[in-house]
Amino acid sequence: MNLMACGLYLSRKYEAAVEVAKGVVRSNPDYPLAYRWVAAALGQLGRTPEAKQALEKAVSIAPASFEMYVRRVRWHRPEDHAHMLEGLRKAGWRDE
Repeated sequence: MNLMACGLYLSRKYEAAVEVAKGVVRSNPDYPLAYRWVAAALGQLGRTPEAKQALEKAVSIAPASFEMYVRRVRWHRPEDHAHMLEGLRKAGWRDE
């Protein structure tokens, strides 16, 4: 389901990505990667307070894992990676 959320996000189907990723969160609230897609999609939708909350949850669950999966993920095309980063920045992530 997390890959489905990823695919929906990269297809710019942000509402659907949020719903699928939230389903992953409901099933496994300690799985940090789903929160990344919730945050990025909500960021793209301009729902900043919710996006920031999801982002904070992702980082708090597994800071090292979050950083690892946000930095260049090998299977992402560069333009998909840039798109993910754009959503996360809109959610409040700062990649200093």
